[in-house]
Amino acid sequence: MRYTTTLLATAALLALAASALAQPEAMPKPQSAQSVKHYHFEKTVRADLDYLLFLPKGYDAKAEKRWPMILFLHGAGERGTNIWKVATHGPPKNVATHPDFPFVVVSPQCPERQVWSRDALLGLLDDCTAQYAVDKSRIYLTGLSMGGYGTWDLGLTHPERFAAIVPICGGGQMISVLLGSRDRAAALRTLGVWAFHGGKDPVVPLEESQRMVDALKKAGVEDVKLTIYPDTGHDSWVEAYNDPELYEWMLKHQRKP
Repeated sequence: MRYTTTLLATAALLALAASALAQPEAMPKPQSAQSVKHYHFEKTVRADLDYLLFLPKGYDAKAEKRWPMILFLHGAGERGTNIWKVATHGPPKNVATHPDFPFVVVSPQCPERQVWSRDALLGLLDDCTAQYAVDKSRIYLTGLSMGGYGTWDLGLTHPERFAAIVPICGGGQMISVLLGSRDRAAALRTLGVWAFHGGKDPVVPLEESQRMVDALKKAGVEDVKLTIYPDTGHDSWVEAYNDPELYEWMLKHQRKP
């Protein structure tokens, strides 16, 4: 009887030990003067953006054909409520004399005293691709000065939404490249990037574009380049947007599913 009791007690101890090993070890509470607290915050995002819309010759929303689209972001000087200020530079200016321009062009206006909002632009992009006959695999993002900064920001945080981006005389956050190369590596590596900058830009230093391009090359982006106009100041967008090669380059890029 004593032998049986000893066996039962041993078996019980072994079972308890096995159960303890199967349970994850609890994280010991550190000895600290700090206490753990929690904060919860919710915010509803509202965006109201006017935009200029250009539809190419032969566009028919009911036809099966889908058109490439350019999302253009203007600079700080065109902010406000007069939507026609947006046509001062870039694609919305050029289409006035080039009605055969083969892109849908969407050119929003940033409100006064604000900068480009990533959430607002993504919402606008979703709305336009739903409303218009847009080829979602051929969406291009470009902007100048403040819009160049907006292009770097939106394009590198959401590279999967664009086939190519063209930031002009802007700059970006290095963290966007680092996080993009980790979280959206495949989309970032296949994003076409062509940056432009004036060699004598007194407003946004050339180094702003150079360091972004260098970082993308280091991250393994396959098609990235920087064009520098040596004797040009801040308005490098004039030469860039008047170059037919730019639009031919855009059309060579397509975002695969």
